[in-house]
Amino acid sequence: MLQGIRLKANPTDQQKLVLSQWMGCARVIWNAKCDEHRYYSTYARKYCPVGTHAPVDQKTSQFKSKELTPWLSDCPSQIIRNSAVNWYQTYHKHINGQCGKPKKKPKSDKGSIHLTNEVFRFDICEDGVTRLFIGTKTNNIGYLSFKTHRLFSEPKSIYIRKEAGQYSVSFCYDDGSEEPPTEKEHLEYLKGASKEWLEEHVIGVDRGVAIPVHTGVKPYDFTENQTKNMDKRQRYLKRFQRRLSRQTKGSNRRQKTKNRISRQHKKVANIRQDFCHQTSRKMVDSKARVIVFEDLKTSKMTRRPKAKKDQNGKFISNKAKQKAGLNKAILNVGWHFLEAYTRYKAARAGKAVFKVPAPFTSQECADCGHTHPDNRKTQERFLCGQCGHFDNADRNASIVIKKRAIKFFMDSGTELVGKGIPVLTKGRGAKCKSEKGKPSCAARSETSKKKRTVTTPVACLVLEARSFRGE
Repeated sequence: MLQGIRLKANPTDQQKLVLSQWMGCARVIWNAKCDEHRYYSTYARKYCPVGTHAPVDQKTSQFKSKELTPWLSDCPSQIIRNSAVNWYQTYHKHINGQCGKPKKKPKSDKGSIHLTNEVFRFDICEDGVTRLFIGTKTNNIGYLSFKTHRLFSEPKSIYIRKEAGQYSVSFCYDDGSEEPPTEKEHLEYLKGASKEWLEEHVIGVDRGVAIPVHTGVKPYDFTENQTKNMDKRQRYLKRFQRRLSRQTKGSNRRQKTKNRISRQHKKVANIRQDFCHQTSRKMVDSKARVIVFEDLKTSKMTRRPKAKKDQNGKFISNKAKQKAGLNKAILNVGWHFLEAYTRYKAARAGKAVFKVPAPFTSQECADCGHTHPDNRKTQERFLCGQCGHFDNADRNASIVIKKRAIKFFMDSGTELVGKGIPVLTKGRGAKCKSEKGKPSCAARSETSKKKRTVTTPVACLVLEARSFRGE
C-alpha cells in the first residue's frame, strides 16, 4: 500500500539559491506550455476548419534558446522534462473532467520541482545516516540535509517544495502492507448486514461552524490552546498587515514583512490541520466501522454573493461583508482536510467511508422525518413542528445522515458515484456527471468525429513560437 511522507529539509544558502533557480525554470516551462496551447487553440478556432484542435504534447526543445532563455541550460534537463510531463498529464485530466484547465503559475515565494530517480539518490554513509543527493554528476547541489521521523523505502520520484522560506521533501513509497478493500467491496458487504448491526457500527458526521464536527455521540471542537494560538496569530496578522501598508513597495523591509505574514498564515494552517488530524484519528479509532459524511460543495458554499440592483438600476446591499465572514469561518474549519485524513486512516484500519446527499439534512427531523425550514429557526436549537422533537441542531443532523446511510445500505439498488469519497445514490443516473471536457457546439455539429491537429510549416512554427514569447 502506498504511504505518503513529508520531511523537513534544511538546505544551505548556496543550495537555496540553486533550488530557487530550478523552481523558476520549472515554472517558466509550465507557463510556456500554457501560453503555447492557448495560442494554438486560438489559431485553430479562427483559421482552421471546425473540429480542428491544438496539439497537446510534452515537447520543450522550442523553449531553449541561447539568446532568450540561457538560464534553462543551467537547469538539469530532467527537471524541465518533468515540468512539461506534469502539464501534459494535468491537461489530460482536465479533458477527462477530473480537474480544471492548467493555469499559469505566478512568481511568488512558493515553488516546487519534481525529481525522478535520475536526479536523486539516497545514500547510507559510513556513519549510518541516510543522506539525499540531488542532481546529476555534472550538475548537482550535493547532499541535502533533511530530518527523518520514521523509516521509509526508496521512492521512484520526489517533490522538493518551498513555502514561506521553508523547504520540504515529500514522496510516496510502498510500505509492503496489503491493499485495503475497495468502496464497492465494502458496499457489497454492508448490503448483507442487518439493521441492528448497522445501527451500532455506522456514525454520521455533521460538519458546521459553531461545532466543527458532531458524530451524534460526541462533538469535536478546537481545544482551548488551539483557539488561543489561532487568535494570537490573527492579531499578529493584523499588525503585520498595517505595517505592510506603510512600507515602500520593492523594499527589503517590505519583503521581510511579507515573509512574516506568510509564516503566520502557515502557523494558522498548521493548527487547522492538527485539529483535522486529531479528530479524524479519534473517529477512526472509535468502535464505528462505517463513517458517513454529507456531500457538501464547499466551493459553491463559499462563493461571493452577486451584486443586487433595485428597480431603478441602483446597487443595493447584498450583505457581502456578512457572507465574507461566513466564508472565512467555513474555510477555517478545514472540511476537505477532515474528509481526506479520515479516508486514508480508515483505509489503513479496514473501515469504510461514504457520503450521502446533503440537501435538507439540517431541516429534517431525526424522529419523524418531517422537513421544514421552521424546524431550525436558530443555529443551535432544533424543534420539530410536527412531533415536537427537541435536540441540538448539529446532533440531529448527524443522526439524519446516519439514517440516510442505513437506508442506502438496506436498498439493493444503491450505487456509488463521484470521485474521492463516493456518494451513495439509488439507481443509475441519480447524479449528473460533470460537464467538464465536453466538446463545443461547433465540434458536436461536425459530421466527422476524427480529430485533426494544427499542421503548419516549420518556419511558421518558429514564427508562432517567437510570437507567443513576445518577440
